[in-house]
Amino acid sequence: MDDYFRAYENRVPPEPLAYSVTRETLWQFLATLALVVGGWYVGWRWLHSLNYDAMWFALPLVLAETMAYLGLILFVFNLWKDQPVTFPEAPALIEDVDPGSFEAGRPIAVDILFATYNEEPELVRLGIRDAKMLEYPHPIDVRIHVLDDGRRDVMRAVAEEEGVGYITRDTNEGFKAGNLRNAMEQTSGDFLVICDADTRPLPTLLSRTLGHFRDPKMAWVQTPQWFYDLPEGEGLTQRLARRFGERGGRTGKVAERFLGRVTLGYDPFVNDPQMFYDVIQRRRNWANAAFCCGAGSIHRREAVMEAALRKFGDNVEARVIATEEEITLESRETRVSPELMEAIRTEAVTQEALTPYKFHVSEDIYTSIVLHSDRERGWKSILHPTIESKMLSPQDLLTWTIQRYKYAGGSLDILINDNPLFRPGLTFAQRMMYAATFYSYLGSIWNVIFLAAPIIYLFSGIAPVSAYTTDFFLHVIPFLVTLELAMMVGTWGVAGYAPKASYLAFFPLGLKALWTVLRGRKIAFKVTPKDRQSGRSLHLVQPQIAVIGLTVAGALWAVGALAIGGTEHSATGVVTNILWGINNCAAMMGMVSAALWQPLDKKDGIE
Repeated sequence: MDDYFRAYENRVPPEPLAYSVTRETLWQFLATLALVVGGWYVGWRWLHSLNYDAMWFALPLVLAETMAYLGLILFVFNLWKDQPVTFPEAPALIEDVDPGSFEAGRPIAVDILFATYNEEPELVRLGIRDAKMLEYPHPIDVRIHVLDDGRRDVMRAVAEEEGVGYITRDTNEGFKAGNLRNAMEQTSGDFLVICDADTRPLPTLLSRTLGHFRDPKMAWVQTPQWFYDLPEGEGLTQRLARRFGERGGRTGKVAERFLGRVTLGYDPFVNDPQMFYDVIQRRRNWANAAFCCGAGSIHRREAVMEAALRKFGDNVEARVIATEEEITLESRETRVSPELMEAIRTEAVTQEALTPYKFHVSEDIYTSIVLHSDRERGWKSILHPTIESKMLSPQDLLTWTIQRYKYAGGSLDILINDNPLFRPGLTFAQRMMYAATFYSYLGSIWNVIFLAAPIIYLFSGIAPVSAYTTDFFLHVIPFLVTLELAMMVGTWGVAGYAPKASYLAFFPLGLKALWTVLRGRKIAFKVTPKDRQSGRSLHLVQPQIAVIGLTVAGALWAVGALAIGGTEHSATGVVTNILWGINNCAAMMGMVSAALWQPLDKKDGIE
């Protein structure tokens, strides 16, 4: 097992972002201002700025801007308001979390489930040992189980050595969701803690989270995922000294004296999920729209099973009705005999699968939608603010690509084949929150236009706007400034550039996932590797390299054309599009650098 992560065992997770009424009020003001100015800009683009002599270029770009603006509206809705960080008191007995229980007075029972397939058994052992160290202020019945879909003797041996349960099955039907279903059939805890093979529970996992279940309608609690192995990078001075000796170190010191601390190689794959959990997910709590993300989540068994049984019953009834209609049409009888109806119903029951967790590559968010839409029961969810477990991040671009493609493909499959916007039972706020998630995965469509636009102008001199005049800049600059100010305040405490750049550079994967789903192909369920993959991965970033190469070539061509004359290039147009292209290239370079990244211990034999 590649145990590089042991060097980071003593890392302490960051505290959640503090809630501030003042900052939230300022964010709401700036966000409103940005939306108003943005609407004014988009309206002006449609009405007064199109280049009617090049509508093949002007129309796609203004459509892309409009689609991006709609995404901004959804994002602002998502981030609109936060809530103070609170920790409900840990429940002592089953009646504290289930007032209607017939077993009043007994301790709460919790099943901790480690789902694994082909990961290193010794990695799973680390999580098991951490789970055995959980703290709780009251007597509690904690049962730890390894769910081994790989059916490995060595994994069984680890479970036996650690004194925990070992559960397996004959097939891999439904992948992780099927693995969890099989485990639910063989366990009985009141709550389920979902862990991946690399999940390492922190001691406070249960003591801080079970209090949320004092609300009998709370179906699940998602805790923030924290990657404790993110590369720290190294300072510019250290990097130059390592490569060029003492002279390089002196050069680095001079540079950092003017630029401040410069860190190279920190989190090269932009894995840090703080923006997602501490900002995006946490601000869905007010709308009861925080969705499950799998590992690090705690589920009420009753909620998961009841929703599954309700869905099972609905599907069986739909099969029965469809079969009955088919028989009456073929036989021309007005009704089907009771005996035949009973046979039809029995057959429907045997054909339908009970799926507590939806059999889907994105089973976690799919199951969230099912529970949130159960208006009759009114199930709730919450993003717990503090980190309660740690896990490993993708340490190479191939692993990152597998993971992100799975996320994108699963989300797009839900959007296209079971759109939550039209699902009965969800509130308006929940629909908008889910819309923000799924809509973001369509961003590759307009992002590729934003990447191509400056290249087209630099090579051709054809502008998508009527002219790069003062009027253009008087509209676009206020929007960009107000937008940046709003986002800076709205995401205060979390670095914002890297996620934005990664989102822009994500376009090849996003387009591939979208094309796969539109063709009706299934997104393959591939287990994300937990070991570092060796070598560089430039073949995975060829589209990003192409964007950089074409942008640089276009800039050189445009500057030359401007100097020689005889083309449609203008000085303001060339400067504007070169600056736009530089921003695009900077975003692409982040991905290219990730493809070339090698850990320090692989470079120099050090950690």
